[in-house]
Amino acid sequence: MLNLVIFGAPGSGKGTQSEKLIEKYNLAHISTGDVLREEIKKGSDLGKLAKQYIDKGQLVPDEVIIGMLADVLESKKDKAGVIFDGFPRTLAQGAALDKMLKEKKQEVSVVVCLDVDDEELVKRLLQRGRTDDNLETIKSRLEVYKNQTSPLMDYYEKAGKIAHIKGVGSVDEIFAKISEAVDKVQ
Repeated sequence: MLNLVIFGAPGSGKGTQSEKLIEKYNLAHISTGDVLREEIKKGSDLGKLAKQYIDKGQLVPDEVIIGMLADVLESKKDKAGVIFDGFPRTLAQGAALDKMLKEKKQEVSVVVCLDVDDEELVKRLLQRGRTDDNLETIKSRLEVYKNQTSPLMDYYEKAGKIAHIKGVGSVDEIFAKISEAVDKVQ
């Protein structure tokens, strides 16, 4: 099974490229936010547990999220693989994901990292015209992204899983580079 993780700062084109990857490689899209909402809506045991944390304004613990992802992964066996969106975000989550996949005799196939310099990211985000996309907020979001993902990037770099892709150029040019990296691990 092809298990992709996609990294990229806000404005890097992650969403656009994820859609193309899903279509080309017949992948299931696993977004932790969507999974949490769905489990809570279904009233599953993990959903009820997650809701208790959310209702108290707390973050849902990694082990609860991993349990949900394991269940979702089981339900996606008809797909050629999955793309993890918004997860992992921390070193602990990366290690937990690896452990869960290993129990299923799987692994992260490749971590696609869309590299775009800050100046370009700021320009793109300001052009989106969202109300929350002002210069101060954008710079703060980029800083949080770097601080959160930097150790995780090192983790996957050491494991030989990272494919750095320059996220500048046309959507199709960038996608062609991503496809090359994915095709190498199939």
